[in-house]
Amino acid sequence: MTRPGAVLENYYRELVGFLAARLGNRQVAEDVAHDAYVRVLERSGDTEITHPRAFLYRTALNLVIDGHRRSVLRQAEPLEVLDADERFFNPAPQQALDQGQRLDLMRQALEELPQPCRDSFLLRKLEGLSHQEIAERLAISRSLVEKHIVNAMKHCRVRMHQWENQ
Repeated sequence: MTRPGAVLENYYRELVGFLAARLGNRQVAEDVAHDAYVRVLERSGDTEITHPRAFLYRTALNLVIDGHRRSVLRQAEPLEVLDADERFFNPAPQQALDQGQRLDLMRQALEELPQPCRDSFLLRKLEGLSHQEIAERLAISRSLVEKHIVNAMKHCRVRMHQWENQ
């Protein structure tokens, strides 16, 4: 059976290049590639991925299509309707608690990572820096930044899954 984590590692740069050409923005392409990776990791079932490259590309393209659809819907929605809809501002108490607990667990998972791995992930996800900007800031190669981010995502996903199933 193909290991899901190996899929993105093998095709990451190729996928980002493909998406950047389609989207016209490398940073957005990197985000979509990361999201596609998470989807592949979250994939349930024992069905083997017979064509991992095609599966990854289809997942990424579906994310692009979904993002475009959401963008079109948001543009069509009058602002007054969004302002008046309380569900955008006040999550249910149990939902807020679950989100808070999940955030604490995510922090704990990140603390388990080596510093460069954690820094690469946080600079990308919280500060929105590109892989090149992170590489320059941390004085490491762009390739190493990509590996750190993928490893951080894998680690957090595995740990969150472990904790949720306890």
